[in-house]
Amino acid sequence: MSQRGRRTQEWDVRASTLARNTHNLIRSIVENLTVEPNPSKPFIALSVGDPTTFGNLNPPEQVLQAVRESIELHTSRGYGPAKGHQEAREAVAEYSAHQGNVTAEDVILCSGCSHAIELVISVLADSGQNILVPRPGFMIYKTLAEGLGIVIKYYKLLPDKQWMVDLDDLENQIDDDTAAIIVINPSNPCGSVYNKEHLNDILDIASRNRVPIIADEIYEHFVFSGNEFTAISSLSKDVPVLTCSGLTKRFLVPGWRLGWIIIHDRHNILGKEVRNGLANLATRILGPSTLIQRALPAILKYTPQSFFDEVVLFIENQAKMAFEELRRAPGLRPIMPQGAMYMMIEIKISLFPEFKNDLQFVERMVSEQSVFCLPGRCFEYPNFMRIVLTVPEDILREACQRLVIFCKEHIDIGEKCKEIDNNIIPVTNETEFICDN
Repeated sequence: MSQRGRRTQEWDVRASTLARNTHNLIRSIVENLTVEPNPSKPFIALSVGDPTTFGNLNPPEQVLQAVRESIELHTSRGYGPAKGHQEAREAVAEYSAHQGNVTAEDVILCSGCSHAIELVISVLADSGQNILVPRPGFMIYKTLAEGLGIVIKYYKLLPDKQWMVDLDDLENQIDDDTAAIIVINPSNPCGSVYNKEHLNDILDIASRNRVPIIADEIYEHFVFSGNEFTAISSLSKDVPVLTCSGLTKRFLVPGWRLGWIIIHDRHNILGKEVRNGLANLATRILGPSTLIQRALPAILKYTPQSFFDEVVLFIENQAKMAFEELRRAPGLRPIMPQGAMYMMIEIKISLFPEFKNDLQFVERMVSEQSVFCLPGRCFEYPNFMRIVLTVPEDILREACQRLVIFCKEHIDIGEKCKEIDNNIIPVTNETEFICDN
């Protein structure tokens, strides 16, 4: 018998460079947490942004009925076009009219918003180029880009200015290798909602430097009272914008994995090459679920506005309640969000000398109070943590009260503060909290 092919002395099978360089910070911390919760307290996870976790938020009957009807369709069982069925793309174009002039030809359906993000990064950036990502920001960009050899550069958000973009820092990060600017609005993890003036400032920077924008607008309809969402694409005069969104959050169906990309390119700067590139990349998975695609037109058309209003009002009230409760926690500074479904909380780590960093702080909260929040390192932002606001009201209130107890038990005030009228107040500018003693 002849021997062909390579001959080696030992097996040598390795993971690819892409696999070795792909890391998801959030999943890594959530799935590898080794600290055991306090057995005497029910475990409360305020970590992963899945609004379905506790079962208190559910899609309306119209959404469920659309999928039931789709099951009966012969056309919902086979492969669809890689970019998505025409009727589904037309429905998304109509649904997204607030973003500007959108047609079905501008829409590519994807397997969730994260898949949309992967496609737009992959079509704009090559290995060695960089994309600009907000810090703090959702780290799926790091997960998707670094495995491809694309460099992540961060621009600052300003916590004392409702997480607005540090415009000078943003422009300073741009260089000849910058392929795109990521704008997350409303923000995950911060919950900020940018006004038109601020969005125009961002567009001016992109225009001057000839850099396209990737707009992550999955929370576009999660906006609290007194704030208004504006699609950045609707303001752009010349900057190409690739907008990523989907069903996931607004319709409370993250597991259905249906997202989309909308191409906004008024002056044909991207040209056929980028459009064709997105179409080529879409063929890698042969399109998203046809079952959900066939239901999509009915979902987008018939879901009542009252359902959306109730969900957003619930989350806004949760944010207000959590903010008031956590203001009582010594050493913490909650920042009231304007939208989305999260709240960022500063940890005055110098007042907790037992803990070296936010991860140790969060781990001890789990072991003592059975409350799990995401540490700021998940968003490249140390000494903060993020909580999710979609849990039932009584559970969120209980979690906040436990955080207050935890902080009171572990804070080391020392000489930084003094007691006045039964309250702990700061002596120096280093601390900003006021709490009951």
